[in-house]
Amino acid sequence: MIIDPNGAPAILRLVRPLGLALDEKELEAVAQWRFSPGMKDGRPVSVEATIEVNFKLLKLPGPRQPGAPPFS
Repeated sequence: MIIDPNGAPAILRLVRPLGLALDEKELEAVAQWRFSPGMKDGRPVSVEATIEVNFKLLKLPGPRQPGAPPFS
């Protein structure tokens, strides 16, 4: 990504697409983030950055089968 002088993500590019609609969700999330801008000679400048986004898929409770143990 490129972080602009205001600290906002300006250009986003996927290095390793995952598919399954996760790519779009990743870009949506990162586009909302704000960063401290890079500085050169005391002035904010655009900088290139590589960001790693990790997903954690959660198992949501749903209907249980009779006799099944409770969720921990």
